[in-house]
Amino acid sequence: MPCSIPFKTHFQSSSLTFASFHPSLLCKMISTTTLSPPPTHLPSLPQTPPLSLIKTCKSMAQLKQIHSQTIRTGLISNPIVRAQIIAFCCKHELGDMEYARMVFDTMPEPNHFVWNNMIKGYSRVGCPNSAVSMYCEMLERGVMPDEYTYPFLLKRFTRDMAVKCGRELHDHIVKLGFSSNVFVQNALIHLYSLSGEVSVARGVFDRSSKSDVVTWNVMISGYNRSKQFDESMKLFDEMERMRVLPSSITLVSVLSACSKLKDLNVGKRVHRYVKDLKIEPVRVLENALIDMYAACGEMDTALGIFDNMKSRDVISWTAIVTGFTNLGQVDLARKYFDKMPERDFVSWTAMIDGYLQVNQFKEVLTLFREMQAANIKPDEFTMVSILTACAHLGALELGEWIKAYIDKNKIKIDSFVGNALIDMYFNCGNVEKAIRIFNAMPHRDKISWTAVIFGLAINGYGEEALDMFSQMLKASITPDEVTYIGVLCACTHCGMVDKGKKFFARMTTQHGIEPNVAHYGCMVDLLGRAGHLKEAHEVIKNMPVKPNSIVWGSLLGACRVHKDEEMAEMAAQQILELEPENGAVYVLLCNIYAACNRWEKLHEVRKLMMDRGIKKTPGCSLIEMNGSVHEFVAGDQVHPQSKESYSKLDEMSVDLKFAGYSPDTSEVFLDIGEEEKESAVYRHSEKLAIAFGLISSGPGVTIRIVKNLRMCVDCHYVAKLVSKVYNREVIVRDRTRFHHFRHGSCTCKDYW
Repeated sequence: MPCSIPFKTHFQSSSLTFASFHPSLLCKMISTTTLSPPPTHLPSLPQTPPLSLIKTCKSMAQLKQIHSQTIRTGLISNPIVRAQIIAFCCKHELGDMEYARMVFDTMPEPNHFVWNNMIKGYSRVGCPNSAVSMYCEMLERGVMPDEYTYPFLLKRFTRDMAVKCGRELHDHIVKLGFSSNVFVQNALIHLYSLSGEVSVARGVFDRSSKSDVVTWNVMISGYNRSKQFDESMKLFDEMERMRVLPSSITLVSVLSACSKLKDLNVGKRVHRYVKDLKIEPVRVLENALIDMYAACGEMDTALGIFDNMKSRDVISWTAIVTGFTNLGQVDLARKYFDKMPERDFVSWTAMIDGYLQVNQFKEVLTLFREMQAANIKPDEFTMVSILTACAHLGALELGEWIKAYIDKNKIKIDSFVGNALIDMYFNCGNVEKAIRIFNAMPHRDKISWTAVIFGLAINGYGEEALDMFSQMLKASITPDEVTYIGVLCACTHCGMVDKGKKFFARMTTQHGIEPNVAHYGCMVDLLGRAGHLKEAHEVIKNMPVKPNSIVWGSLLGACRVHKDEEMAEMAAQQILELEPENGAVYVLLCNIYAACNRWEKLHEVRKLMMDRGIKKTPGCSLIEMNGSVHEFVAGDQVHPQSKESYSKLDEMSVDLKFAGYSPDTSEVFLDIGEEEKESAVYRHSEKLAIAFGLISSGPGVTIRIVKNLRMCVDCHYVAKLVSKVYNREVIVRDRTRFHHFRHGSCTCKDYW
């Protein structure tokens, strides 16, 4: 809850104001204030009629009436009456801290009970700055804290507050002699855990008596907060050895650690505690058990607990949804999601992430629109998921809307959101905006740099990618194996063979990274594309790890480009031994035989495909128009505007032939007449998508297409001519890279 109380009006009588508060002031006060032990007792509270009324008060309206009555009768002069009015404002859920401060300012000498209540009240309403200001004023007016002050003060600290003044407050606690008080110790453990100094928190814990279960709970929660879940488990084991009986709070924290570590054994042990100790199965504990079993894939047990719950909340339902999505069972997850009586942004995000995990990106966007219709405000985690889906679909318009939403709602662009934006822009072919986001990020981590290197590489900016890598090293960011894959891809897409070899060697000599199978695959791709097929084969033969189908596939793809039939057969054989059902291999081999006019061999492969029931993956292209993603399949007649698209395609054919177009059928592997071949390439999905883009957008609008397969030679030629004849920029992302077509040329320079 944001603090809106105007502090300056309350502190005019004091030289210490909220605006002037600084953590270093605490140190000054420690050294200049004469510290004397505070009284150890609280004032007795006689049950006068006004006090009885205040205790049974139900609202601020009633309290104000009672307050008015005490003023009229003169009872307000009794400091105990004013103290109880303040106590109601500070402790009651409907209490008003501004009203409490007004009454407080009428007290000439508030006692510890009043000061502590004011501090507690500000903490309760989420105003730790105000609580610290009150603490500073307390010191300035010569009132020393007692053992109740610090737990109230520290309870609702934010991380920033804990970092700013945690050490100074600890010094004060030691100087006043409260460091051995169990409640103060618990508050200090919480404080240091909150500030990220978990080792200091553990030091306080180790010096404590450890007799109170709350102390253990605070330390275990501290480890969980800092994601040191292994340490949480170790501490729970130590707790058992010391025979400290856990509370339900302990078990919830330990179950949370089990969930993150997917430690089913300890999770079951905790469940036995619940049964053996007959701990009341409160909902928060049942939710923690469901979450743990779901995280460990034990959905039958999770559902058993869920079905037997007396009452469920949104957390219970979300845990079940998340459990099924983690197993990839999105249909079951959706079944429970649709049954939820209440859904918050966490449950929506969980279902969105489920679709994301199984690559159902269109469903992600559909669900996000439903989330908007339900007026559920997404958080930064939802934004990252939607941006990821936009990146996969090439949905730039929606991605731009998400960026505008982030800016409008002041959602913090941390490294996760920033990296997702960079990835989205690069994967939609908007290099300029991706770089702009990167340059504007206040903190750029290794993932940020790697995303930019990859993005530049796949968009054909190889030299720029390598320059970015140099800047990364100058910024003292150490690259990892993923970064080097991006560097090698940059060399591959631009044919920089010598540079690629040098980087491959430096990876080990300069950064101690041992090449894995992906790096060797990059080298095979680099050498193969450049026509060094024998050298690429030597790399495979000398690999210290077993080559996978991707490595052999890189060699096979190079054989297609350079029409090396013999080596292609060998590479294809290796892949089929690893993946007998890999349809892409048969297609590539057919393409090679077609290019070499080896029709007999081609028919043999086609027969083999039919005998084994292997079908060619149909070409599919996605195009976003007006916020919706449209899908076209080769020869498509299903799209609602397919008739208009084909009509535009006929018109394009005439226009392009005037510009010198002649169909390239070299990659059509059917032994049919030339006219049939031309008809086959005419119906390719990216051509249909381009035609749809031309009829669905105004002059000058960029056409962006995502293709599931490698772009064929003829479609590449058509896209170049379209960019020239219709003065349109056409961006196509195929299976391996981007093609930016402008004014009749492509950024790949026909090297792909």
